[in-house]
Amino acid sequence: MDTFEEALIKNVVIALFGIVINSINGIFVVTFFRSSIFYNDPRYILYIHLVINDMIMIGLTVIMYVLSYVRPLFNVSICCILLMIGSATHKNTPLNLAGMAIERYIAICKPLHHPQICTVHRTYILIGFIWGVGFIPGLADVVLLSTAVPASFFYSFTLCTPVTMYGSTYHAEKTKGVQGIYLSFVWLILVFTYCRVLIAAKKASADKVSAQKAQSTILLHGAQLVLCMLSYVSPVIDMIFIPFFPQYRTKINFSTYLLTNILPRLLSPLIYGVRDQKFFKSMKSHLSCIAIQVESSKS
Repeated sequence: MDTFEEALIKNVVIALFGIVINSINGIFVVTFFRSSIFYNDPRYILYIHLVINDMIMIGLTVIMYVLSYVRPLFNVSICCILLMIGSATHKNTPLNLAGMAIERYIAICKPLHHPQICTVHRTYILIGFIWGVGFIPGLADVVLLSTAVPASFFYSFTLCTPVTMYGSTYHAEKTKGVQGIYLSFVWLILVFTYCRVLIAAKKASADKVSAQKAQSTILLHGAQLVLCMLSYVSPVIDMIFIPFFPQYRTKINFSTYLLTNILPRLLSPLIYGVRDQKFFKSMKSHLSCIAIQVESSKS
């Protein structure tokens, strides 16, 4: 159990980061919907889906984290639903980044075919597919859990936090193989995709400037992917450090959760949003208009 001071500091830090990250991402969302050049472009549709997905994940996990101190016991069924949504948003990010990298590859290496391949309709189909794949591990968890416990278990109450596995040790052990297979599959697909895209982009472009642009863009997606995939190594970090410092177990769990799950959600969309000149100029213009309106209202 945390002391009152420690619990207060943790909740203030988590809530503060959640508000800051979602406020910044909210500016990106408003900028996107204020201009038709963005929501008619598959590239920006995928980008804003990444931002909204991260906003849902941050908002949900921060609320669950704070509630775990205020009202720790949740109905198991509600906890399962919340964890399924949080798990899906967590897994959507790398898949979305892979889709963004492939879209850039087609735009730069096959520009004549890009309008026919990367349409707005197909982009929304891809987003639906991403959510479907993201929900698979969570659904598998619930199915396996339902076979391991009686139906009355779903009407009971349990501790529900962003790192809770439905309160069942047996369930966690039984689904470990499912999660491992899923993560291995995702990693193999993403690594293969990025390698092929980098090689193809380099070969397809005769213009060195275009080739460098393609490589830098795709490498940026790779850097974003690494940041977001840090969350998958947090259990390993906990297993390494907690046996040596068991008295700091809660502090270690909190630090790894903050560094591998929360902070990357600030850096990833921010890097891409600021780097894109068209999006950055539109956002800057929008913020300037807000500032002028605020000044006028004060006058």
